[in-house]
Amino acid sequence: MTEQYSEDQIITLDFDDGASFDCGIMGIFDVEGKDYIALEALDGSEDVYLYGYQPVGDDFELLDIDEETFEKVAAEFESLMDEPL
Repeated sequence: MTEQYSEDQIITLDFDDGASFDCGIMGIFDVEGKDYIALEALDGSEDVYLYGYQPVGDDFELLDIDEETFEKVAAEFESLMDEPL
């Protein structure tokens, strides 16, 4: 089942290889005092993208995560997804 996202919950990711597609914002969560964002690909796949999250005025910036930090962030995301609603 795919979640329905409102227009303000959808962002477009542009990749270095020229590919781009829309993602829904699943949520923002904290790991070791820093904020991260989970984005669900809306292209029919089950891909989820994790980025650092930094508010900038009324908007926000996505930050790349190094490999070591990514492992921690991914583990926390999986833990959150396993929690009952």
